Amino acid sequence: MTESQNTKPEIDAPEGPAPSELEIVDITVGEGDEAKSSSTVNVHYLGVSYDTGEEFDSSWSRGEPINFPLSNLIRGWQEGIPGMKVGGRRKLTVPPALAYGAAGSGHPLSGQTLVFVIDLLGVK
Repeated sequence: MTESQNTKPEIDAPEGPAPSELEIVDITVGEGDEAKSSSTVNVHYLGVSYDTGEEFDSSWSRGEPINFPLSNLIRGWQEGIPGMKVGGRRKLTVPPALAYGAAGSGHPLSGQTLVFVIDLLGVK
């Protein structure tokens, strides 16, 4: 896995069964301001399916980070980003219950465990 915020991360294909709980792994610990649950975050991220390893979304591919209130994002992000500091890179493995729900709930990613690598660029 790459470790620079200047480059799009690569995620190795996960092995074994998908976790049933949110997994949080700091790849790089930042030294800037800390994200809180009430923060608006500015992030670069890559998202892949745990089962296939296929990318389903990436701010890197669009060429610009996203800026959103954390409260508007999936629960896995709401629980996995607070405590992260600007300059950090964190991997979140998010089970369906904290992502887009059980299979058949209407979202194309429902029923899937998702893996994100998130670079925290700023908080407000």
